[in-house]
Amino acid sequence: MPAVQLVIEYWMLLIPLCLHIFGILFIFDAVMNGRTSQGTIAWVMALFFFPYLAVFLYLIFGARRIQDYSTAHQSGTTDIHHLGKMLLRDRRLRELMERGTPQIDVLSDIYQFPVMKGNRATLLIDGEETFNSILNGIALAQHYVLVQFFIVHADDLGNRFKAALIERARAGVKVYFLYDRMGSFGLRRSYIRDLRAAGVHVAIFRVGSGWLNRFHINFRNHRKIVVVDGEKSWVGGHNVGDAYLGKGRRFAHWRDTHVKVEGPVTLAVQLSFVEDWHWARGQLPDISWAPPPEFGHEPVLCIPTGPGDLVESCSLMMVQAINAANRRCWILSPYFVPDVAVIKALQLAAMRGVDVRILIPAIPDKRVVWWAAHSYLAEVAVAGVRMYTYQDGFMHQKVFLIDDSMAGVGTANLDNRSLRINFEITMVFTDTDFIHRVERMCRTDFSASTPLTTDDVYRRSLAFRLAIRAARLFSPIL
Repeated sequence: MPAVQLVIEYWMLLIPLCLHIFGILFIFDAVMNGRTSQGTIAWVMALFFFPYLAVFLYLIFGARRIQDYSTAHQSGTTDIHHLGKMLLRDRRLRELMERGTPQIDVLSDIYQFPVMKGNRATLLIDGEETFNSILNGIALAQHYVLVQFFIVHADDLGNRFKAALIERARAGVKVYFLYDRMGSFGLRRSYIRDLRAAGVHVAIFRVGSGWLNRFHINFRNHRKIVVVDGEKSWVGGHNVGDAYLGKGRRFAHWRDTHVKVEGPVTLAVQLSFVEDWHWARGQLPDISWAPPPEFGHEPVLCIPTGPGDLVESCSLMMVQAINAANRRCWILSPYFVPDVAVIKALQLAAMRGVDVRILIPAIPDKRVVWWAAHSYLAEVAVAGVRMYTYQDGFMHQKVFLIDDSMAGVGTANLDNRSLRINFEITMVFTDTDFIHRVERMCRTDFSASTPLTTDDVYRRSLAFRLAIRAARLFSPIL
């Protein structure tokens, strides 16, 4: 017994000592790499006074970017960089690249890939239209299919999706399937075994190797991408599951938006997929980089963003889009937890007379995030920003519309997670006809919504008002 007691006392001393040491090391990291003074001070105080909890929280939430991915992304020496440089030098592709207005050129500089001409874009509204288009596209694949989703469920739609990939793989088409470990945490192993048994190449996006990186579960690859033969691509808000068809238990109607793009810009979407695949598997997929044919006349810009970027590229994209608005700035997002830069841009846009509207769901799927969204209402409403709540089910689309000059459809929400933590992808369009289609879609959505005013919040119970203020405290990780 004395020996056992001695061991217990030894560990009771050693564990707190180790936590204090790690707390001091993480304080140094927070001071050297903190993004904001407020966040740095909060981490320093927590790590110094409450290391027993704060050390574990810092492991999960403290990192600002995936260091290994960031290093590879910025090195300029990897296979991916050589591939990107090769594409930019291709004579046929260079003929399809264009510089536009200063506003759009700044956006293209974020990804360092230009606007591509010669595309045809199709707006896909809600799940049936989206997945009919995707599954039909996969069925017509002749050479390869690239698939990347944040969430995949092994339900009816998930099994239809799996069957489509298996059928193409057995037909000799190369199929690459990439999914996020955290988003698809509950995906059955049998689902993956069936894909691999049919010859589908499968990869899981993890945050990285190394002991510390294994704790960084806060990072998510939120991209949803399908590419067929390097000619056609699909990007948008839908994941793979019955809920996205409005067949889930909670919502009778799931409002979402995807876009199908055919033409040269698909190579930029493909490059984004390949960069993630290379990170997950350490190899490049065997696919074509020949410039695809021109399917139309529309110029399109692809902007992948993420925590591996040198700058906070998604936040810059949103701020630049808002600053470009002279008449209209409509943003439709299920989650509204903006950073300071986005809030200031929205306020300034409204103050200079821009019609600024934010549409969020009336019924939440994530209550804490929904509460946090309400905490920003007074801050933006005082400047003239108008907020609306979508009443016809749950709205999950990620769309912005700027004047009659720019529309964005993609995977990025207007929240801190998308702006800083998640890997996202957005397609930006400047074609007048496509912008008018987006405008009609947005007007339909606003007609199914009601205004949200500060009085609506103040009339709520004290418990609700406390909840929204408490939720605001967690905004950096929501």
